[in-house]
Amino acid sequence: MSTTLHRPYLLESDLPGLHLRHRGKVRDVFDLPASALPADAGFGDCLLMVATDRLSAFDVVLPDPIPGKGEMLCQISNFWFDKTGHIVPNHLTGIDVASVLPAGVDASLYEKRAVVTRRLKPVPIECIARGYVIGSGWKDYQRTGRISGIALPDGLRQAQKLDEPIFTPSTKAAVGDHDENIDFDTAVRLCGAELAEAVRDATLRLYRYAADFAAERGILLADTKFEFGTDADGRLYVMDEMLTPDSSRYWPADEYEVGTSPPSFDKQFVRDYLETLDWDKTAPGPRLPPEVIERTRAKYAEALERLADIRID
Repeated sequence: MSTTLHRPYLLESDLPGLHLRHRGKVRDVFDLPASALPADAGFGDCLLMVATDRLSAFDVVLPDPIPGKGEMLCQISNFWFDKTGHIVPNHLTGIDVASVLPAGVDASLYEKRAVVTRRLKPVPIECIARGYVIGSGWKDYQRTGRISGIALPDGLRQAQKLDEPIFTPSTKAAVGDHDENIDFDTAVRLCGAELAEAVRDATLRLYRYAADFAAERGILLADTKFEFGTDADGRLYVMDEMLTPDSSRYWPADEYEVGTSPPSFDKQFVRDYLETLDWDKTAPGPRLPPEVIERTRAKYAEALERLADIRID
């Protein structure tokens, strides 16, 4: 089914002259040598990170974009980076995106969806905080009574709130593969004890702050994933995206009910639609009907407005 899009969208970045370092499910990352930065930038080599409007489901990038999604993801990340700078420093440099774009590129297409960031050494695990038993954590609990090796009380129900949030790291899978939950001992083997303890502490501090903030706005933060990196001096930064509907499970508090899977501010409409199809969840993904695209876009926009008070036309 063909889809009519009612606003500009970006499915794939096109920045001639910049070296494409990585194209992920949603983000395109380009190298920015120091020579490409403003003379007074005060940074060495940096990266240009672009949030496209691509959408993935079941680890497959779908052919239809969600118009404006990349802008919304970038803006909500920037909001949270600003709000949490007192807890953990982040990768943002503050360098104006328009100042590093190649000549002839339409800056209006990139200025709200891209950021210039520090070049960091990624921590080799996904750092997940869970405040509720849901998703893969619920499946692990049903099978073993544990999540990432952490023993939990008997008799917990789906979506039940935990007494305290827990740190449940996972592996970093390549595009098309699935992350796997790991215990803290495995995280130590992958990162070293000092770094593993540092990211565990940062993850839980960030989660508690964000969960309290969201709750004041009628939203429950069930779980979220952070990525961290270190600079040449070993200083820890939070990076990539932060507390977006793509990396977090947000629930409307007034629709929350223990024993169910509450509705989320994310691509739930897409997943629900795909589950009705005769599709084996391998690439290529199916096309999306216009109503599914629009309802998904509306959910992202609602999350951005309720959390950050930023309205998308």
